[in-house]
Order: sequence, then C-alpha cells, then structure tokens
Amino acid sequence: MKKMLIVLAACAAVQAKAQQTLPAYQILDNDTTCEVFIYSPGEKAGLHLAYFTDDETWMDVGQLCSSDYAQWGSEKRMYDPCVIHAEDGSWRLVFSVNNYSPCFAAAYSEDLVTWRPQDYPQTTVKGALSPVMFQMDDGTFDIYYKAKDGSKHYVQASKDFRKFTESPDPSTIDDAAWMKDTATVNGVLRHGNMFDVPKVHLDYICQYFDAVRRDAELSSESMRDDAKRFASIGNHVDATLRVDASKSKPISDKLIGVFFEDISRAADGGLYAELVQNRDFEYTSADRREWSSTTAWQSNRPIVVKTDVPLSKNNAHYAVVAAKDTLYNIGWDGITAAANQAFDFSVYLRNENGEKNQVLVQLIGQNGEVYAKEKIKTEGQGWNRYSLPLVVDKKAVKGQVRLALTPLKEGHVAIDMVSLFPHETFKGHGLRKDLAEAIAALHPKFVRFPGGCMSHGQGLDNIYHWNHTVGPWQDRKPDKNIWGYHQTRGLGFYEYFQFCEDLGAEPLPVLAAGVPCQNSVPNKEGLGGQQGGIPMKDMPAYCQEILNMIEWANGDPATSKWAKMRAEAGHPEPFGLKYVGIGNEDIISTTFEERYEMICKAIKAKYPNMIVVGTVGPFHDPSADYVEGWKFAKEHKDILDLVDEHYYESPGWFMHHQDYYDHYDRNAPKVYLGEYASRTRTVESALAEAMYLCGLERNGDVVSMTSYAPLLCKDGYSNWNPDMIYFNNDTITCLTPSYHTQRLWGTHSGDVYVGSKMSVRPELSHRVAASVVRDSKTGKTIVKLVNALPASLSVSLQGLAIPTGAKVEGFAGKPFERTVVETTGVEVGPKVELEPYSVKVITF
Repeated sequence: MKKMLIVLAACAAVQAKAQQTLPAYQILDNDTTCEVFIYSPGEKAGLHLAYFTDDETWMDVGQLCSSDYAQWGSEKRMYDPCVIHAEDGSWRLVFSVNNYSPCFAAAYSEDLVTWRPQDYPQTTVKGALSPVMFQMDDGTFDIYYKAKDGSKHYVQASKDFRKFTESPDPSTIDDAAWMKDTATVNGVLRHGNMFDVPKVHLDYICQYFDAVRRDAELSSESMRDDAKRFASIGNHVDATLRVDASKSKPISDKLIGVFFEDISRAADGGLYAELVQNRDFEYTSADRREWSSTTAWQSNRPIVVKTDVPLSKNNAHYAVVAAKDTLYNIGWDGITAAANQAFDFSVYLRNENGEKNQVLVQLIGQNGEVYAKEKIKTEGQGWNRYSLPLVVDKKAVKGQVRLALTPLKEGHVAIDMVSLFPHETFKGHGLRKDLAEAIAALHPKFVRFPGGCMSHGQGLDNIYHWNHTVGPWQDRKPDKNIWGYHQTRGLGFYEYFQFCEDLGAEPLPVLAAGVPCQNSVPNKEGLGGQQGGIPMKDMPAYCQEILNMIEWANGDPATSKWAKMRAEAGHPEPFGLKYVGIGNEDIISTTFEERYEMICKAIKAKYPNMIVVGTVGPFHDPSADYVEGWKFAKEHKDILDLVDEHYYESPGWFMHHQDYYDHYDRNAPKVYLGEYASRTRTVESALAEAMYLCGLERNGDVVSMTSYAPLLCKDGYSNWNPDMIYFNNDTITCLTPSYHTQRLWGTHSGDVYVGSKMSVRPELSHRVAASVVRDSKTGKTIVKLVNALPASLSVSLQGLAIPTGAKVEGFAGKPFERTVVETTGVEVGPKVELEPYSVKVITF
C-alpha cells in the first residue's frame, strides 16, 4: 500500500502539471471489489488489463508490460501469457518468447503497474510453449510448459521468482492445467486470467495510465505550434531572475563530458585517422554478409589470401602478390590527396621465396596519374615492418587516389598490416585532427568509451575485451561490430586513454557486466538477449580481466606485467584512472545482477578508492530497469558510487521535465547521465537541452556527470539519429545546434551553484530557464539564460549585478533549422535582453 500511495502521488503531480485531468476511464461506482481480466491482444501487443464495467462490458485500460526478449524486430514478442496473484499479494507472469528458444519469460510485480525486469529461465527444450503456473503451499511455484512434440515439462520457481530449476523428467500433468478464462474485449474473444481486486487498486491503475497519457501529451509539445500557442503574448516578455548567494552549494566540476562509441563509423574511417580500409585482410562475412578478406582491395589479377604463415595468430590473413601485379586499396570511400600533402606509410612484408625484392608504393589518381611514389627494398625470409613518408607531388591537383603496392622483381611477396596515415594528426597520436579538435572545443571533463552497446556486444562471443585492443597492431584481436561493420582495434584502450590525456579529461572506460547486449540475436542454441551471461565458473577470470585493466592503466611497470605493457607502448607514467563503468543500459535481470555485483565487489576489494559507475537500464523512470537498477544501487552503496542513466526523448519531454532531478535522494549513489539527447538535429532540440542543462546544474550536487550521445556520425553510415557531429572523409559537414549547447556548457562550467529562480508568467515557465554558477578556481561567475519563446525576453536581475562589459557568448536560430547563428559581445544595461529562440552565457 505504501508503494501504491507513492505512485498515486506521482500520478497526481503529473496531472497537476498538466493543469487539468481528462478522465480516460469509466471508473466504477462504490463497489469495494472489481473484476479484472489480464490478457494479451497479440504477440506484439504485450500484456493488457481490462475491467468489467457497470454496463457489463470489458474495458481495456492499457498495456501493463511487454516482452523484452532478444532483438528488436523479429523478437520482443509475448505468447500465451499466464498470470497469477500470489499469496503475498504480488503478481507473477510467465509467457513463451517463441517456438525455438530454450527458455521462457518470467516477471514479477507488486501492483501490476511496475514490473521487475524479466528473467529468461533456460530450459532443456528448444521452444518452451504455453507456460502455466501454480503456487504451492510452501510459497514456491510450479511452472509447466509444452514442447513442440507435445511433451510436458516441469520447472520449480523459488518464492522470490528468481531461481528456476527444471526437472529432468517429463511431466504427466493433465491438460486441464492449461484451461484459461475468456472475455470479449472490444468485440474480440480473448483468453487470459480473471481476478477480483479492490476498487482502490483498479482506481490506482487507471489513474496511473491517465497520468502517463497526460504526460505524453505534455511531452508532445513542439515549437512548430508556437504561433498559435503563444498568440496572446505579443513580441515581448518580461522575467525576473532572483539570485540568492546564501543558497549556494558545491556541485560537480565534471558535469559536462563526452561519450565516444564506435557507432556510425565513428572509429575506423572516422576519428581513427587510418586511411587504408581492411588493412589486415581480416574482414569477414560475420562483419557484413557481403564482406570478405579482400573487401576494399583491388588487383589486376585475382587476389590470393593465405593463412599458413601468419604475421600474428590474431591476424591470420595476408595477401600474396607476384611480380608486376599491383594490389590497390580504395580506402574509406576513397582517399583524398592534395599537392604537398604528407602521409606516413607502413607495411609488413615477407619474401615468400627468400629472395630480395623491391616493392613500389604509390598513390595513383583516378586516371592513372601518380601523386606520390617510393620504393621499399625487402630482405630476409621472415616478416619485417617497413615505413616511409609519402609526399604528394607539388603539381598534383587535389583528388581521389588509391594506394598501390607492386613487387618489382620475380618471386612472391606476402603483404599484411598495410597502413597510411596523414602525417598531421591530433597531437601526433593518430587521431583525425579536425574531429579531435571539434571534440576538444567542447572542453569535456571526461570521456566515456568505447561504448555503448558495443561494450557488451552482439552475444557472448562479441563482448568487448579491453586486452584484445592493446599491444602491437598485429597482435590486437579484430572483431565484428554490433552496429554491423568491423573493428580493427587500431583505436584501442591505449589510444583512448592517450586521447583523454590530450584533452585533459578523465578517462571513463565502460566494460560489460558479464552479459551481452539484451537485444542480441539468438546464438546457435537459439538463445537470444543476455544468453544466460558469462557462465559463473568463468566469472572469476572475467573479474580478473577488469582488475588487469586497472593495473594496466595505473600500475608500476617495475612490478606489474600489465603496467609494463603500457610502458612498452610509450607511456611509462600511470594514466591515473579514477572511474570504471560496469554495464551499459542492461536489463537488470537476475542474470545481470549476479554478475554485476560480483564484478563491483572485486573492484572495490582491490581498489577501494576506484569510483564505480553502474547502470539503471536504457530508459528513465518509470521503466522496469530504472526502478530495479536504482533499488539495487541503493542497496549496494558500498560498491556503487554512481549510476548511469540513459534516455532519448522529445524536445517537449525535456521542456516539461526540467525539474526531473529536483527530488532525487541526496544520500543515494550519484547520477551519471551518460546518454541523452532530444530527438531532432534542430535548434528546437538545442534549446530544450539547454533548458534541461540548467536543471542539471541546479542539481549538480546529485548529478555528477553528463554526456550527450552519440558523438560522431559519418555521412551515409548512420546507425542512430541524432548525433552531435557529422563528417565525411575530408571535413566536418555539420556541427549540430546541440553541439553548440554542449560547447557553451562545457566551456563555461563551475563548481558552485548559486541559488537562483526565474520568475515569468506560469504558462511560459517551461519555455525559459536560467542557471548561475561560480568557478571557485578562477573566481568567475557565469549566468546562463535560455529563451525558447517566439518573443524576445527581458530579464531583470535581483541579487546580482552584471558589470558593464561582461563577456557574452550564445546562439540564436529558428526552431526547425539545423544551424545556429553564434553570438559574442559584451553585456550592457541593467537588464539582459534575449531575442526569440536564443541562449546567452554571461561571464564576469
């Protein structure tokens, strides 16, 4: 009942914000109990609830929950759900996920509204069909399911519905166990389960759904309707910002960071400046169906690829080229070269017949013109690395080229690990200069890497292992990318840490919590999603792998073999790692929690000062993973310091939820908002995010870190939308309006929040925002103001005087344009004037 009252209060708060409540359901009269029917209207529709009305019809209330099993599209389906009301008042649900996976789904709820994340107990049969259950006198549950051959099987579930044990013998239970109730809902006869519940419970459920509906209406608000919505306000609005320095409080000095994931070709062919595609001949059809070891390579004869004398066991494939044959690489949609441009070329070569040879290295234009050329003299029978500069002829015209390798003498030459970098990279460390500089201009206080979904991978065999990404290139282990392409691992943990150091940002590596992506496709056994996680017998080794990463980053090369690897790579000094992320927006299932807790305990046992960042799933409150994730985090404050929240929402959601963190528990683990974005690439989203950031600064005592996501997207290769920075081979094609919001907040950050409140007409309050912070190190005060109205805004300040000549930065634009007009200058006058749809940041 306590939980019900809390949720009802939340419902009331949402409805009050909506200003009015429109009744969506026909609530019954004064009956003390009501009849409800729980059923599924279709495999993709999830679990629904209907109630019997006074006019003796069944009225559907809405979806209680849906399947979260395996990949989007072909999975996420619910078949033949069975619900029971347990003796302790809770609700238990089982359903079939499909007819080929060796598992079924099990879920738990105290109130039918909030459900614990689903577990997927594994079965001996592929295709656990039509599960039904009964509660026993000892509080446990007997679950029965049918196989495709008609046989029946028995699983016992623990009282808490988290441990499941299958009997090895078939069951002889009677078919009567599968009888279900029926009801006609919206004119269709449905099968399900019928219960009597207290009227207060049904009222609570209906009010909850009504509050969710009203919140959705608020969140659908768009600036596209502003002319009509704000027709009465005229061209000018007055507001007052009251500043109270006595209400100042310390806030995080690491609030604004960046999140890098190798998504949308962000790494290879993007930030990682390598210009040769498939340099190691390790592309396979597992990366993309049409790919092979010769993808991106061309030749005047069929390309011969061998594996019998590999350069490395982790890079087994190499090409063999005969005299006068030429091997070409087309790069990532081409390689651009211009007059006097310098490149750094390297390659591993081996003379197959033991004879000396020469290899001509050229950059050749579309019409055969030679842009640059050099020769390599090969010696010996083993693999040797050769490097040389390639400088484009001063008379060359800028254009597309191919890299060409031609043996000049008789015999065969084996070729592997072919590389071409621009000579000029970001701080000389192999990252594309313009992209890295655009990220540096955000002034990030930390960098989260390498993912995202890429961290926990597509199935158990694709979990990202940091140790596969360090050491010499040829010894790194390439792998498929969950986003449908290939990872060379040239951009590995050493390069990520080095990039953080070059940016002056804290590294925040995120590693899988012993489970793959919950959306993973089925493996060869037909098991999808988290696939049961890394077997518990292998978890100690996986925990040690993560401890080794910390030792690699921070250890002493004189005493640690892992730290010695770092030193041998060129960084004898420790990287000073302080943060480790475990998990990425996972289903907070029993499988997950067991492994998650084990990893976090191992880290804290050996490195008690390491800041461990957990996860609370892919959605905000009230999602099941959010609720369970926070419950777990609060119960395990000894091993979790922050939790990583993720959500992508409409501009309207951000506008109407600027108070989202105002009432968070200040004694719970802190918040890292690791992935968030408004869903468009427009000025509208940038303004909504700017207002939301004002709220995040106000709550900077509980929200320690934030990062917009995703960061990079190569034109033509989008896996996600929106992104912050778009690029092609040669240039940045778009710094989105959201980029400018992030840059302003990252550049103008503080470590003290100065109490302040913006006063404006109540109906306009969600369209304006302000934040006042102070940087105690520099003594600067920063005032941030956002006007998301179609009228100009005049802000009078009380309690704070802005001196004449204070520096101003900001931007303005039309809501649905994809570019902004940046503004700079100095502030004059006692009031601050903001044009429509604009942001101002004042520093003094």
